[in-house]
Amino acid sequence: MPVVHDHLDDSAGVLHARGVVVDLGGRPILTDVDLSVRTGETVAVLGANGSGKSTLVRALIGLVPRRAGSIDLFGTPLEHFADRARLGYVPQRPATTAGVPATVREVVLSGRLARRRLIGPSTKADREAADRAIDLVDLADLRRRPVTELSGGQQQRVLIARALACEPDLLVMDEPLAGVDAASAQRLADTVERLTRSGTAVLLVEHDLGPLTSVVDRAVVIDRGRVAYDGPPGGAPAEHVHHHPYAGEPARIEPLPREGVV
Repeated sequence: MPVVHDHLDDSAGVLHARGVVVDLGGRPILTDVDLSVRTGETVAVLGANGSGKSTLVRALIGLVPRRAGSIDLFGTPLEHFADRARLGYVPQRPATTAGVPATVREVVLSGRLARRRLIGPSTKADREAADRAIDLVDLADLRRRPVTELSGGQQQRVLIARALACEPDLLVMDEPLAGVDAASAQRLADTVERLTRSGTAVLLVEHDLGPLTSVVDRAVVIDRGRVAYDGPPGGAPAEHVHHHPYAGEPARIEPLPREGVV
């Protein structure tokens, strides 16, 4: 099957990885992986459970150590990259966790911490950025609602808004469709489309793209720790991508995770 790497020659991109190797617990997870993301591009990393796709995106932003290979963010080697406000990260939502007694706006405001040099009250700029992020994910009517009262899809949008509040140039999302209903999935696709039009790059992990297919520029399929395909999403081999169970399911009521967003 084809693996296309012409885009890897673009040195002006947002993220460039070459020959990435990751071992966890003495076991090889990723082997010689190349991947790049350009400004305003949406790249989806696909693969079956256990293929290494989530490990890859976590390694690309420094959350998982690599044994070999190079990673550059915005032209800077990852080990020297310090401008974390340019990077927004939306982690997987755990199935169970303690609730957070905070409103939607309070949670989204916490995403501004990466842009602040000193600890203190939020500024006017912080509040305006948080409100823009809330509007972008279509939660303006719920900004004062406790997050524990929201549906699973709404909570996922709160996490995305929190990552967007720091106004990142690269948004990384790990399985954003997990446990959300079809309407929330379509709202996410609309949000991604608006972001990329404004120049934000998006890197996301999924089992199956569903409504995101129309807004994804490239699909990278990981199979047993290697890149099996890198090209248009319509050409991704179906045998390495599992159907995602979000479609048609009711939204789950789950508490918001306590882990932060970079």
